[in-house]
Amino acid sequence: MSISPAAINERIAHVRERIAEAARRGGRDPSDVLLVAVTKTHGLPVIEAACRAGLRHFGENRVEEARDKIAEARVRLPPDVTWHMVGHIQSRKTASVAALFEWVHSIDRLKIARRLSHAAGEAGRSLDALLEVNLSGEETKYGYDLSRWPDDESQAEGFFSEVQEMLGLPALRLHGLMTVAPFTDDPETVRPIFRRMRLLRDALRERFPAHPWPHLSMGMSADYEVAIEEGATIVRLGTALFGPREYGPPLR
Repeated sequence: MSISPAAINERIAHVRERIAEAARRGGRDPSDVLLVAVTKTHGLPVIEAACRAGLRHFGENRVEEARDKIAEARVRLPPDVTWHMVGHIQSRKTASVAALFEWVHSIDRLKIARRLSHAAGEAGRSLDALLEVNLSGEETKYGYDLSRWPDDESQAEGFFSEVQEMLGLPALRLHGLMTVAPFTDDPETVRPIFRRMRLLRDALRERFPAHPWPHLSMGMSADYEVAIEEGATIVRLGTALFGPREYGPPLR
């Protein structure tokens, strides 16, 4: 294990304190913010240490890495551990995603939503889901392109149309939005992205008033405090909890 259990405990306690402070600055209860520990490239010993420190929500980016890790985790970890798919989803891997994860953060087109719902239904389960949006316009980012919204409200019409159909999918429960902000050394520069996410969630509530849209998954290790101040209900943290990643096979 590349980081000691004591260091993991210390990092988790520090992050929780910062989450609580950011929530209070935003006039919110810290318990409203869910911490998802992103364990890409980290093996089960790291996850076990995080579990002992009280974490129960873990995120993975790649199906290939997650498959064996989650299978072993379900034997060795507490039954209330929840797995989140936070990476891009390829069509050919939707069945695996539906089998492995309880939450999916990265639905970026109707085709993926349909396939996930079908696969989950075939397996006799349902998925909690978020819609990924790209508010920065970066070509390297996935998600519905809403980079001109709300200045160009027509850009969102195609998105809203697909949302309407997704709300009728039987094995998919839509809870809100996810975004990945541009990487920056100054998190204040991405505050407008998080603010626009909150406004987009408000627009969804107006368009689909029967649906609560409770969640905004936004904020990573470099910018999660600003994201929380702007309304994040889920933050996805890896480096802040476990240190820099060691790329290669996850440690066993």
